[in-house]
Amino acid sequence: MAGFRSLARQVRDPMGDLALRRYSLRKCLERFAPYGHRATWDHLCARHGIDPEDRAPDPVRLVGALDELEEARAVWLAYEAGFAERRRREKHAGVRRPGAFDDWHRRTWGGHGVARCSDPDVHPTEPLAEVLRRLISALGAGPGSACPVCADTGIEWRQEWGEAPWAGPVCTGCGIAVPQPALTDRTLARARLPRHRRPATTAA
Repeated sequence: MAGFRSLARQVRDPMGDLALRRYSLRKCLERFAPYGHRATWDHLCARHGIDPEDRAPDPVRLVGALDELEEARAVWLAYEAGFAERRRREKHAGVRRPGAFDDWHRRTWGGHGVARCSDPDVHPTEPLAEVLRRLISALGAGPGSACPVCADTGIEWRQEWGEAPWAGPVCTGCGIAVPQPALTDRTLARARLPRHRRPATTAA
């Protein structure tokens, strides 16, 4: 099975068939897709002017989409390297089990769905790398009362049933699943309430 870098070379191959280059970009999303496969594809197509159904898109646009994906992947790999180094230090100090703060990282190992968007048509408009930087920065800064990506305070709890059952806080503004450690207990409690019972949103 080809890895991300091998697939990226195929996307950039100027002698390659355009349909194959497009296919290789889609396969890259099986290795790294911050919003999930469908939402990340929709995001890249929208930002780089690619028709999602075009089997032979402009190669310049394809490479532009790959560039954006690679930049985001570099941000994530740097985060994972830092995480691994911190865990090594903690284990050396006798802390064998990761804390609750690290639950988010364990569920998103490899960066797939790190900023999951269950609705493929609703996702942030900023570059992927910027979205990941905001998420990582927010996790380091401590819990807040708003989405760390778009600063929207509309957070609601959603439960999904399917191949991968999932439940958690979702930003109603940009559509991402917000990591729970990035939100205050008060914000999480408010998100769990039925919409008609939620108090007016204020700083938490």
